[in-house]
Amino acid sequence: MEQKSWHRLGSEELQKTFAVSPQRGLDDEEAEARRQEKGLNELSEGEKISPLTLLLNQFKDFMVLVLMGATLVSGLLGEYLDAITIVAIIALNGVLGFVQEFRAERSLRALKQLSAPSAKVLRGGTVQHIPAKQLVPGDIVQLESGDRVPADVRWLTCSALYCEESALTGESLPVSKHSEPIHAEEVPLGDQKNIGFMGTMVTRGTGKAMVVRTGMDTEMGKIANLIQSTDTQETPLQRRLEQLGKILIYVSLALTVVVVLAGILHGQPAVSMFLAGVSLAVAAIPEGLPAIVTIALALGVQRMIKRKAIVRKLPSVETLGCASVICSDKTGTLTQNKMTVTHVWSGGRSFDVTGEGYTPSGTILDKGKPADLKHNQSLRRLLQIGALCNNAEIYETVPADTRTKRKDKGKGKGGEVETAPSTAKIWELKGDPTEGALVALSAKMGLTASALAVTFTRDKEFPFDSERKLMSVTLTHPGGRMVCTKGAPDVLLSRCSYMLWEGQVVPCTPTLRQKALEANEAMASDALRVLGLAYRELRSNEQANSEKDAESQLVFAGLAGMIDPPRREVRDAISVTRRAGIKTVMITGDHGTTAEAIAGQLGILQRGGKVLTGSQLLRMDDDALDKLSDSVSVYARVSPEHKLRIVKSLQRNGHVVAMTGDGVNDAPAIKAADIGIAMGITGTDVSKEASALILGDDNFSTIVAAIEEGRSIYENIRKFIRYLLASNVGEILTMFFAMMLGLPLPLVPIQILWVNLVTDGLPAMALGVDQPEKDLMEHKPRGAKENIFARRLGWKIVSRGILIGLCTLAAFWLTLRVAPEDPARLVRAQSVAFATLVMAQLFHVFDCRSSRSVFHRNPFQNKYLVLAVLSSVLLMLAVMYIPVMQPIFKTIPLGFRDWSLCLVAAGIPTFLMGAGSVWSGKRNRKRSRGGSAGGQTVLKSTKISA
Repeated sequence: MEQKSWHRLGSEELQKTFAVSPQRGLDDEEAEARRQEKGLNELSEGEKISPLTLLLNQFKDFMVLVLMGATLVSGLLGEYLDAITIVAIIALNGVLGFVQEFRAERSLRALKQLSAPSAKVLRGGTVQHIPAKQLVPGDIVQLESGDRVPADVRWLTCSALYCEESALTGESLPVSKHSEPIHAEEVPLGDQKNIGFMGTMVTRGTGKAMVVRTGMDTEMGKIANLIQSTDTQETPLQRRLEQLGKILIYVSLALTVVVVLAGILHGQPAVSMFLAGVSLAVAAIPEGLPAIVTIALALGVQRMIKRKAIVRKLPSVETLGCASVICSDKTGTLTQNKMTVTHVWSGGRSFDVTGEGYTPSGTILDKGKPADLKHNQSLRRLLQIGALCNNAEIYETVPADTRTKRKDKGKGKGGEVETAPSTAKIWELKGDPTEGALVALSAKMGLTASALAVTFTRDKEFPFDSERKLMSVTLTHPGGRMVCTKGAPDVLLSRCSYMLWEGQVVPCTPTLRQKALEANEAMASDALRVLGLAYRELRSNEQANSEKDAESQLVFAGLAGMIDPPRREVRDAISVTRRAGIKTVMITGDHGTTAEAIAGQLGILQRGGKVLTGSQLLRMDDDALDKLSDSVSVYARVSPEHKLRIVKSLQRNGHVVAMTGDGVNDAPAIKAADIGIAMGITGTDVSKEASALILGDDNFSTIVAAIEEGRSIYENIRKFIRYLLASNVGEILTMFFAMMLGLPLPLVPIQILWVNLVTDGLPAMALGVDQPEKDLMEHKPRGAKENIFARRLGWKIVSRGILIGLCTLAAFWLTLRVAPEDPARLVRAQSVAFATLVMAQLFHVFDCRSSRSVFHRNPFQNKYLVLAVLSSVLLMLAVMYIPVMQPIFKTIPLGFRDWSLCLVAAGIPTFLMGAGSVWSGKRNRKRSRGGSAGGQTVLKSTKISA
C-alpha cells in the first residue's frame, strides 16, 4: 500500500484506501495477510554486532598495536614489570571502549519500550485486546485517557481528545485532536492534529482511529532508522591522540636508529648500542599516555558527578571543552516544563503574579503591592472560576532520590534507616498543565481545592472540545447554582452578555469587549497562553443540561496569561557561554512566537539573530541551510529530521556541536552531535542512551560547569603531553649529542628505563588533576581541527627538551673531566647524568602547570604534584644510596659537589625559560601601554584638527 499524506484524507477516502468498515474492522484472515506483507508492528534494531566482535574491535587501533610491540620488546629485555603494565593499559582501554559502545547501542531497545504492549482493536465486528505488534494498516483501534498510541493512526472520531506528544514533537502542552482532514500538503508533525503517533500518550478524552502506519514506517520508526544510520562522531581528543601517537612513534624510532648508528660509528660495541637503542625506544614512546589520559578523564568525571553531570563516554568530557555551539531544546531544558500564570487581567485592571511552577507560593501584585481579595471581588471571582472549572490536582511529594540514609545500629537490615528531610519536598501536577497553572494561581491566594469544596459542589461537566474551545461545569453553592466556564478569550467573549468591571456586573458593551481583546493581544504578544474565564448564576428553575444552555448570557470575569517560564539560572549560564565564545541555539517543536519570546528573555536571540521555522526549513536544501545556519539563533516548529539536519549543517560549517534534549525526537540529533546531552530527570530512556552526557539536575547551567571541566581536562592533557615529550626529547638528545661528540654512553639501558618509570608515572598523573588557570572560560573555544601541538606547545617541547639534553650532557662531560685518573669516573659521570636528567624533568613538571612559566603559579597549589615529585626523588635516591641497588643500576653515591653540579644544571632550563617568559610579558605590556598612549594621542589630535 503506497505511502500517502494521511492527514489530507477524509473518512470515506480512508475506508476505500484500506478497504475496511469502521463499524466492523478487518477480518482475521485479511489482518494476517497484511501482517505477512507489512511485517510486525515493532521497531527493528538493525544488524546486531556480537559482543565478542565489539570487544575485538577495540584492539585494532594503531597505537594499541604499537603498544603490543613495546610489550614484546620489554619482555625480551627482561623488563617484565613494564610488559605487565603495558598489557594492563591495553586491557583497560579495550574494556572501557567495549562498555561504552555496548551501552550506546541500547538506545533502540529503550525506544522499543515506548511502543504500546497491547491495543484495543475492532476485528470482525467485535472488540479484542491483542498485542500491539500484531496491528496492521487498516485496523480500527479504540483509545482513551491513559492509553499509549500503538501505531501511527488517523483519528476517525474524537471526544475531548488530547495527546501528550512532547517527547516526539517538542510541544510543551498536550495537543487537542480532531478527525477533520487537513488539506495542506506539508504540515509539521506538531500541527497534524488528526494524526496520532506511535508511543505518544492519550491524556484526556476518547477516540476511534484507523491504523495508517506500522513498525518502521511510523514516525517513531523513522527516528529508529535515523539512530541506526547516524554514525557516532569521533571526538577531537581521539583524533588528536591518534595523530600524536603516530608522530611520536615515527620520530622516536627514527632518532633511536640515528643514535644507535652514531654510537657504532664512533666505536661503541654494537650489542651495547642495540640494547641502549631499544631501551631508548621503549622510554621514548610514552606507553603510559593512554592510561594517563584515561585516568585524567575518569577523575574529571568524578568531579563532574559532584556538579550533577553524569558522563557516559569518557572522551566526551574533553569534547565539551571545544564546543562552539550548544543546540538546546526549549521545553524542560531552558524552561521549567511547568506552566505558570504570570499575568491576570480582571475588572479592567492588570495584575502581575509571582512564583513559579506548581508550588503555591507567591502572590498577585496590584501595582507592585499584594492584591487584597476582600476589596477586589472581580479578582476573587476569577480565581474561583479557575480553580472550580478544573480537573487538575497539585500535591506535595518527596523525590525518591532525595532520601538520605543514616546509620542506626540495631534498627533495620544493616542498621540503616531512611529519613526524608522536609526541605526536599516539591509540588507536582496530576492532570493538564494549563489547569495545574490555574490551580496553583488560586492556591497562592488561599483559594485551595479543599477550601472551595466546603462551599461548592460540582454537578455536571461539559468537557473541553476543540471545536467549541470551551470547558464548563455547573456547581451548587449555599446561594444557589452557577456555571463556570473557561476557554479561548475571543470565543468566550462572544458568549458573554455581561462583564465584571471595577467590582460591578455591567453590560458587555463593544467598548468593554474591545478592551478585553486588547488585553488578550497584549498578553499573547508576550508569548503567553491566554485563557478567558466567565460565569453566571443559574435561575432556580434553570437546568442548563446542554452546552448551549450553559454557555450563554455569561459574565466575563477576566483573563489569565501563562507560560512555561525560563529557568532562573539559565540566563546567567548563557551569558557565561557567550563570553567563552560559545553560541547557544534553541531548537524546539513549539510555536515561533513562544520560542522567540523565551529566547529573547534568556539572551539567546541577540540583535541580528534569525528565527527559522520548520516549514521554511523544508523548502531549503543543505547548501542554503549551510549559508544561513551560522546566523540562526532559534529554530521553531521543527521535526526530528530537521534537528538532525541542523546539527549536521553546523558541523559542516566547522562547529563542534553539543546537542541537548530530553525527548525521543531529540535522540538522532543527540547521537549525531559531537557531544549529546540528555536531561536526567525529564529525559526519556532513548535520549539518555543516545547521549554522552546526562544532566542529573536538568539544569542548563550544569553544561557550563561541564564545559569548564572539559576545557580544564584538555589543558591538563596538554600539560602532561608537554611534560612527557619534553622529558623524552631530553633523554633522546642526551644520548644523541653524546654519540655525535664521540663520548661514552651517558646513561646505561637500565637507567633509561628507570628514568622513564620515575618521571613518567606519578608526576604526569598529578598534572592530570591540576587546577585550571583563572582565565580558562574567557577564551574562545579551540578549533575542532586544532593540532595537539598548537599554541606554541611544539616549540615549548622541543626547546625544553634541547635544554634538558644539553644541560644533562654538560654535567656528564664536566664530571668526566674532573678526575681522569679515577677508575670509577665513568660510573660517577653516569650517576651525575642520571640525577641531573631526573631533577631537570621534575623541575620542568612545575613549569608545565602554566601556559607562561613556573613563576606565574603557586608551585604548592597542587598538593598531589608535590607528593608525586617527592616520591620520584626518593625513588631516584634509592637506586643511588641503597647498596643492593647500586650494582643493578650502575650507580654510586654522590657527594656535595656532585649534587651542586646536578641541581644547577637541572635548574638552568627552568630558570632560562621562566626568565624569558617574564621578560617577554613585560615587553608586551610595555608595548600595549605605548600603543594605547599612541592611540590616545592620535585621537586627541584628530579632535583638535576637527
